Amino acid sequence: MNIVCFALVQHYGVMAEVASRPREHRRASYHHGDLSNALTDAATEMARAGGPDAVVLRAAARQAGVSAAAAYRHFADHGELLQAVRQRALDALAAAMRARLDSGDPLPDPARESLRRFRALGVAYLDFALRDPGLFRTAFCRPGKPIPDAGTALSAHGPYALLGSVLDEMVDRGVLDPGRRSGAEIAVWAAVHGLATLLLDGPLASLADGDRARAISRLSDFALDGLTGTARSGPLKRSRCG
Repeated sequence: MNIVCFALVQHYGVMAEVASRPREHRRASYHHGDLSNALTDAATEMARAGGPDAVVLRAAARQAGVSAAAAYRHFADHGELLQAVRQRALDALAAAMRARLDSGDPLPDPARESLRRFRALGVAYLDFALRDPGLFRTAFCRPGKPIPDAGTALSAHGPYALLGSVLDEMVDRGVLDPGRRSGAEIAVWAAVHGLATLLLDGPLASLADGDRARAISRLSDFALDGLTGTARSGPLKRSRCG
């Protein structure tokens, strides 16, 4: 009888101890090491719906089913969470660009194929911006504090690296003069991103579908003309006036 009573005391003592633990501790233990991803998932959906301003750490914690205290054990502040979402957004953009490169039938002529791939990257970039504006704005929002090794990360993967690889293909296939290759990523990216911004938040946002499609197509034409120099008959001559 004493043994049974002692067992019951032990049982209820353990139950009381568990019940007395802070709720956030129990929930954090339940989520274990996946809580960081759960918080980032929730914040990414906020960004998708409302852009970077919609990302709130406490709200992400509520969505993940944990307390704010538990969330702060994984992200020191709002800026760290926003940076994680920015990386998710950049990865999603790169995935969309990569999928467009892999779609369609390759052209038999290597030179024309490199041009097709160049145009495909620009179209994918603009399609992503127009289809998922919240994530697009978040991908390029200004971080609250400097990002360590941002330049290295930018050149190692993502949209910048994809563009660079296609530009290298254009050089290898005789489409782009090696002398015009240096710095081409920045010029092309600036042009495509500028059009994306104008179509999303600028005066071109009200363009009809047909006009928008023509603007995207013409951007590819001008970008290629600028890269290859095909639109120029020769170097510009300085005016003798003045």
